[in-house]
Amino acid sequence: MPKRKVILITDGDRVAQATVEEVARQVGGRCISSSAGNPTPLSGEEIVEMIRSAKHDPVLVMFDDCGWNQKGRGERALEYVANHPDIEVLGVIAVASDSRRVSGTPVDVALDQDGNIVHHRVDKDGHELHLEPLRIYGDTVDVLNQIEAPIVIGIGDIGKMENHDRADWGAPVTTKAVELILQHANGD
Repeated sequence: MPKRKVILITDGDRVAQATVEEVARQVGGRCISSSAGNPTPLSGEEIVEMIRSAKHDPVLVMFDDCGWNQKGRGERALEYVANHPDIEVLGVIAVASDSRRVSGTPVDVALDQDGNIVHHRVDKDGHELHLEPLRIYGDTVDVLNQIEAPIVIGIGDIGKMENHDRADWGAPVTTKAVELILQHANGD
């Protein structure tokens, strides 16, 4: 059985769910909607089973720790999925939050609230912080330091970013992040 191609997303609240569902529709992928929740309601094992039953790739999966600054349910599930032998991680969208006392994770590229590629950290609202290194701080991102991913893209809060990423406006920032991951996977 070929590995399933998956994009991991470190946000899963109600707004993120609507946004990721819209993005999956736009890119012709599938969204594991039941992975949404604050915190993630499913175990890694349950999420892998749902990924296996998705009609086609890419499969977009959400993970959320609900503000917990330790390794919570979302991070444990993400780690399990990322390391599963049936899963090929195409990339990760690392979402900024207001979490304190987290290590954060370096990212390969970040997008600001207008979808521009930037070379510094972005905050929850998608503002580039010009004096800060290319790193994302969020409640569900520290686990990314322990997994292998071909590309990690940092963005602000999915579906929000001061209304710049609304699902009913086509979720342009999250869509661009997914498209960049798919381009990277295709060698573009």
